[in-house]
Amino acid sequence: MNNSWVLALKQGDKNAHAFLIEKYSPSLMGYVFSLTNDKASAKDILQNVFMKIWEKRERLAINTSLKSYLFKSAYNEFINHYKKESAIIKLEKKYHESLERIAKDSDDEALEKIMSEIFNEIEKLSPKCKEVFLLSRKDGLTNKEIAQYLNISVKTVEAQISKAFKTLRKNLEVKLYMMLFLLKDCKM
Repeated sequence: MNNSWVLALKQGDKNAHAFLIEKYSPSLMGYVFSLTNDKASAKDILQNVFMKIWEKRERLAINTSLKSYLFKSAYNEFINHYKKESAIIKLEKKYHESLERIAKDSDDEALEKIMSEIFNEIEKLSPKCKEVFLLSRKDGLTNKEIAQYLNISVKTVEAQISKAFKTLRKNLEVKLYMMLFLLKDCKM
């Protein structure tokens, strides 16, 4: 049975893909949730697993049972997710430390000018990008909280924040860009 579903999947059968999702999602969700202890992250990880299987369906090489393959894929996606989250947390901590030093060295007038330039650039972001960015930096919400509040995936939140930083980095000088991390602690 496994081989027939895999063969159908390789041939682009959307029904086979839907069947795999329907059949294995509950047990995979329980497994991934046991790893993350976070329902939103578990959903994102599981969605990525099934999305990658569909995207790579023509090249699937399953040497074990389909169930084992799916659980291993879920575990690997969890590891990738965990590494990414850890890297983001470390990077934000590093920027906060750097910005504290910069803030101490700047006088109030210079800081006010820098913040004004940052706010002007933030206003130029697309509405959705700006909303997600401000919820993160101004209101201090986590990616998960933003996703729940806006009813979007955590991946979408991460993409919008990344897009905002990329745009702002391009439009601001390095020192101004680093000041963005102060927004979490400043009143707007």
